[in-house]
Amino acid sequence: MSITPLMPVYPRCGVRPVRGEHCHLIDEDGTRYLDFASGIAVNLLGHSHEGLISAIQQQAATLMHVSNLYGSPQGEKLAQTLVDKTFADTVFFTNSGAEAVECAIKTARAYHQHQGDTTRFELITFANAFHGRTMATISASNQEKMHHGFSPLLAGFKYAEFDNLESAKELMGPHTAGFLVEPIQGEGGIRPASDEFMKGLRQLADENDLMLVLDEVQCGVARTGTLYAYEQYGIEPDILATAKGIGGGFPLGACLATEKAARGMVIGTHGSTYGGNPLAMAAGTAVLETVANDEFLSSVRDRGERLRSRLEQFIGNYPELFELVRGRGLMLGLKMKVESRPFYAHLRDNHQLLTVAAGDNTLRVLPPLVVGDAEIDEFFEKLSAGAASYAPPDAT
Repeated sequence: MSITPLMPVYPRCGVRPVRGEHCHLIDEDGTRYLDFASGIAVNLLGHSHEGLISAIQQQAATLMHVSNLYGSPQGEKLAQTLVDKTFADTVFFTNSGAEAVECAIKTARAYHQHQGDTTRFELITFANAFHGRTMATISASNQEKMHHGFSPLLAGFKYAEFDNLESAKELMGPHTAGFLVEPIQGEGGIRPASDEFMKGLRQLADENDLMLVLDEVQCGVARTGTLYAYEQYGIEPDILATAKGIGGGFPLGACLATEKAARGMVIGTHGSTYGGNPLAMAAGTAVLETVANDEFLSSVRDRGERLRSRLEQFIGNYPELFELVRGRGLMLGLKMKVESRPFYAHLRDNHQLLTVAAGDNTLRVLPPLVVGDAEIDEFFEKLSAGAASYAPPDAT
């Protein structure tokens, strides 16, 4: 047998973590890595947060799973917290970001079709977006690398240029149900949308009775310094998908919606066996109790500004490697003048620094939101050593 027991769909590297301590991961051979990837923006409280661990342990000892045929005190509590803290009136819990976006797509279509308007089913999405790996979510992206091997794609998506309002307007038609957009593209290269673009989409949705659907799977849950990034644009969506950080490492996602937007999501229209299980609800509650307050969010903004300022000073020392810094809060990207993936591997393999490569030759810097000055100093020591010792592949 030549195939590996784990289906070989990931380009796994040689790092094999078995333990985590705050902002570090420890390999099975004892090698210690500074984790500024956070499981791709998932481990927002680091790897050993006592409050999160305690909540999961206590709930695991009490009740882990029951069917959604029964009432959910745990789900009701977390849903109410999200409703109180956001634009939303109602919440559907999922196990992942892709599932949350899937639910958001269904909710947007159901908004129109529940009232008998079956002509409105298309969502206008944006170039270089990443919305997940289900058939609907890969169809919502224009990235051919995710389409290969899975044709035919699902109908119902049109691709506009990101941060280009006129491009979105040109695609609007009688079948348009709404817009699906990441306020800050993650996989696409830590590219924040402009205020004008986001406000323009909100206005177009309002004027044409369309749904504005935000994918905040990566940029949500305090990552950018507000609980959700939409707050920084002075708008509110109709529907929002969230995941990653909301469980702090436990599989959890959610689709948030206004009462108006959710009018088509009635009994029998959607479901999930594991979605909203008590164990996930305990994790999500512990996370929100920690991050959904002004003091914590202010600390994220402060750390983000300090990290960004130092990065902007740092890249001036290596003009041949780095072009600019972009992003918000602790969701930052270093746009490089060379391919970012070899440099990301160089930092990992030679300097025990974990980051994340992204599109547009960008290196994602996504530390746990509890990162301290000591870890930031360590990050710059490793980044400086990595940049000083790096020779791009085409230069050798």
